[in-house]
Amino acid sequence: MMGNMWNMGNVGWGWMLTGWIWMVVFWGAIIWLVVWGVNRLSQGQRPPAGQSPLDIAKARYARGEITREQYEQLKKDLG
Repeated sequence: MMGNMWNMGNVGWGWMLTGWIWMVVFWGAIIWLVVWGVNRLSQGQRPPAGQSPLDIAKARYARGEITREQYEQLKKDLG
């Protein structure tokens, strides 16, 4: 009976090691999802590469985000 108990203990180590591996995979996936989500959210806030500040001001004026006076002031300040 005692020999059988020790034999079952060896199987337990295998399951415990597998559990640790799955825990590392799980937390790695969670961390990756958080980093991916933050990157996706921050991409929409950056202006596209190659646009000058004046181009951005023109686009904001065209979309109605700023008034004509604000656009003229930005144009004067930037150029």
